[in-house]
Amino acid sequence: MRHIPILRWGTPYRSVDRSIVPHFRTREPFVEMSLANPGLIRRDMRRQAEIRTTLARIPVAELVRMSQAAAEHFLRDALPLDPSSSEVQTPQDYIEQVSATTGMPWSNVRRNMMKVHGVLSHVAQVLQGLTRGLDLSLLDEGVGESDGQMLSFFPRTDSLGVVLPSNSPGVHALWAPATVLKMPLVLKPGSAEPWTPLRMIHAWVKAGLPHDVFGYYPADHAGGNEILRATGRGMVFGDVGSTRRWKADPRVEVHGPGFSKIVIGPDLADDWENYLDLMVESISNNGGRSCVNASGVWVTRHADKIAQALAERLVTIMPRPSEDPDAVLAPFADAAIAQRIAAAIDQDLGGGDDRAPARDVSADVRGTDRVVTVYGGTYLLPTVIRCDPAHPLANREYLFPYASVVQVPPSQLPSGLGPSLVVTCVSADPVFQERFVASPHVDRLNLGPIATTQIGWDQPHEGNLFDHLYARRSIQRLA
Repeated sequence: MRHIPILRWGTPYRSVDRSIVPHFRTREPFVEMSLANPGLIRRDMRRQAEIRTTLARIPVAELVRMSQAAAEHFLRDALPLDPSSSEVQTPQDYIEQVSATTGMPWSNVRRNMMKVHGVLSHVAQVLQGLTRGLDLSLLDEGVGESDGQMLSFFPRTDSLGVVLPSNSPGVHALWAPATVLKMPLVLKPGSAEPWTPLRMIHAWVKAGLPHDVFGYYPADHAGGNEILRATGRGMVFGDVGSTRRWKADPRVEVHGPGFSKIVIGPDLADDWENYLDLMVESISNNGGRSCVNASGVWVTRHADKIAQALAERLVTIMPRPSEDPDAVLAPFADAAIAQRIAAAIDQDLGGGDDRAPARDVSADVRGTDRVVTVYGGTYLLPTVIRCDPAHPLANREYLFPYASVVQVPPSQLPSGLGPSLVVTCVSADPVFQERFVASPHVDRLNLGPIATTQIGWDQPHEGNLFDHLYARRSIQRLA
């Protein structure tokens, strides 16, 4: 069986503790991972300052060049899987392995692969956006000038610890620029998706980066918590429950559910059919597995018609084999999770009252159960709920194409939306748009018919990576 080792600052290590990841379809063992315990992680973190010194010596311009080279290696080359063995991973191997342990269709894996490639290859432009146009060579000396003003930035930490998810490889684009910012990385991969961060590391090393600036620690929850405690700055991905303990910790950037939404303003409400493709794309792209997928459509009129039209479009998205280029839906690696999600939705549907009714419009259109087992996997079929804003299902997010359609008076927008990672505001009314611009609850705002899944990586995403890793100090120098 193939084996994935721990990388203790780049050095492969096989531990006694192992985890077996099964193939989503056969449930047969597919890959074995060495697991790092908290004590091992704690010992390795003593070297953080030493490791950062190594990376700090490399000029930013050279790191940008390495990132661009790493992008091509990641996308096109055969790379090591276990550096202590001769086993390599071709790009097609990578696609099939991600699919095997997560259920994600090959086409979706390829699309996410391109996202990672895009960030690595355009990292200079990405960082220009995050630093507001700062000359990054300033990080080489720590002191410099911009428009005649002296500037100085210092690192808040000696490494960035990242606890990663298994839902979609595209999320790795968020931490990818950290290396160009001279920050060593300590990564805990998702339990079902160890492949992407490992391939990124080996792409970087092939591009010339010292192997010892990367720590790669497959681990359980205790190991992930130790990484976030031991590193000066962290990022954690997960659901509300798994990320709750880090919400109040300013050292840790939390990437949880997005509750992203499309809002059609009152001035364009009667033209809703023009935006049906936008809604379908925002809800179903990447199989509905991303925090930027729309999980709500909020309108001031025509909610019933919109819910019906959405349901009729989305129910045509059916399970297909993983290798089918038209596959959209991903099966759940654990069928029990799909059953629990479906049961939770049904329970909420039955728990409404006359003041906050809800209806599964997609079930009426489809006429079959939400859960199906086919092609050796268990799938949740796209679901459209028509409900009032007070209903629990108005603000829910799941790992499949799901959306509520909610109608409210214009006066309740955007205040009634609740916290939302992405909001697409479809309106030509500048006064209506201004309310969204002023809202503290909207993290990413699209003004106009832009899919919620269309992300500009040079914009902050649930925080700004540069500000997370660096702080500005006041500085004066005697002439």
